[in-house]
Amino acid sequence: MSRRRHEIPTHLNVEDKAFVGLSVRQLMNLIVGLSTAYAIWNDWPGLPITVRGGLAGTCLVVAIVFTLVRPGGRPLEEWAFVGLHYLATPKRSVWRPREPDIADWRPGHGAWEELDPRLSWQATAPAADEKEEP
Repeated sequence: MSRRRHEIPTHLNVEDKAFVGLSVRQLMNLIVGLSTAYAIWNDWPGLPITVRGGLAGTCLVVAIVFTLVRPGGRPLEEWAFVGLHYLATPKRSVWRPREPDIADWRPGHGAWEELDPRLSWQATAPAADEKEEP
C-alpha cells in the first residue's frame, strides 16, 4: 500500500468566504448597513419620504462602500481606525529630566541603616516592628 501524503497550508492569509464570495466580516458589514437602512425607513414615518429615502439610501451606499472597497487589501474600518489613532496621538514629545527632591538626598537622623538611598518608584515597606502579626 502506498502511503498518502497531505500538505496542509498554514500561511495563506486568506479569509474564508461565507456567502456569495463575501467574507464573514464583509457580510456582517452589509447586514448591519441593510438593517440600519431598513430601521431608518421603517421607524421614522413622520419624516417626508424624500428625507427618509435619502437617509436610507445614504446608509445603503455607506454599507456597500464599507463592504466592497478595500484599498491596499485592507477593509475601510481598519483605515478608519488607523486614521483616528493617528489623530489622537501627539505628534511631538518633550523629554525633561525631573528635578530631584532635596529631602531624598539628606541623610536621616537614625543609625547607619538609614543611609540607604530611598528609591522613589518603590513603595516604602513597613518597618519590622510595624508589621501586623496574625
